[in-house]
This record gives sequence, C-alpha cells and structure tokens, in this order.
Amino acid sequence: MVTRGVLFDWRGTLVTCLTEREWVREALTLAGRTAAPADVERVVAAVAAADGPGDRLDAPGVDSDPVLHRRVYLDVFADAGLDDALAQALYAVESDLRHNPFADDVAATLAALHARRVRVAVVSDVHVDVRPAFDAAGLTRFVDVFTLSCETGVQKPDPAVFTRTLEALGVAAAEALMVGDRSGPDGGAVEQGIATLLLPPLRHVTERRLHRVLALSDAAPPP
Repeated sequence: MVTRGVLFDWRGTLVTCLTEREWVREALTLAGRTAAPADVERVVAAVAAADGPGDRLDAPGVDSDPVLHRRVYLDVFADAGLDDALAQALYAVESDLRHNPFADDVAATLAALHARRVRVAVVSDVHVDVRPAFDAAGLTRFVDVFTLSCETGVQKPDPAVFTRTLEALGVAAAEALMVGDRSGPDGGAVEQGIATLLLPPLRHVTERRLHRVLALSDAAPPP
C-alpha cells in the first residue's frame, strides 16, 4: 500500500492520558489538598457516580464546543458534591497539555513520514488547542493539518471530520491511513474508505507501536 497521507488521533495514540486516579491526585495537589489514597478514591468514586452510566463527560458533542465542555464538566463536579476550588483544579488538570506527554517513538515516526513526503494530519476530539504541545516538542513542522473538534464543531466519527481533513491534505481516501485507539470515533474512518489502524490505548511513553504505521505506509522505520 502506498500511502500519501496519515491521520493520527492524539490522546491515547500519540500521547498518554492520566488515569482517573492520577487526574484526581494532580488536582488535589493543585488545590492544596491532601492526596492520600483515601482522598483520591473518595473523589474518583464521587465523580464516577455523578458521571453515571451515560458517561456525561464523554457524551457525543461535548468536545465540539469548549463552552459546552466546561459546563458539562463543572456540572458533573457539582453533582459529585465537590467544592468550586477542587472542581476548577480538576478542570485545569484535564486541560493542561503537560499531562499528555508524547510517546518515545512519535518524533522518529513523524520524521520518517515527512522524509517520504507523506502528509500528516492530527485529528482529535479535544476541547483545547493541542498545537502548543507539538510546538514544545518540536513536532509542528511534521504536521500539515490539525483537525480539532473544538475548532470545527464536529467530532469523530462524523464523516465531515475525515472528508475535510482529506481535502485539506490533498489526499484521496484510498491513499490515506487513519491511526487511532478507539473503534467508535477513529474506526469511523473506515466508512469513508480510509484504511484504519486501531492500536491499544497508549499507557506509557516507552511503548513503541508506531512502527506499524511505517510498515503500512511503506516508510523506512525510525532508528
């Protein structure tokens, strides 16, 4: 397969995410509270109960509007019985790109794709601009297009996410590869005729999985 464009999901694919307990621990510390295991578990349980089986924090459309995203999160925290200072700390940690470090093999993979003139897009359902994270890591020069739900107003698996990205890349669906970690949002690329590679969610920066992308795109592996 000759690939002219690769579409990467961001969280869970290129960068790690905090676990629920790590998220709460960071927020408690930020708020100047004790973050003993019992304190963490209490907040985790309260947020989970308020979030409910409908998963309000990850409901369709939440990431497509930054104002809606903040309101939903703060409503869940209020329903969980959390005070405003802790709620604000939780939201600040959720929005802080420093808590999403890149996997060790990202830079070499993007460089290898760039060397073969394979165009790259980052396609993310996210409520904040992730470009500063790429700037800080020196990776922006390898990315041709950013398709962010907070800017476009649509989320994966909406067909518009993929078709607009392909158009911006100047690449046909048959010439593209989508790389993600969730079958629901990222797998929607298949319906648009885009070959799709789904990887288990990235758990640690030392995990090296992106050689599979290079193999599918006929690019030389990174050192």
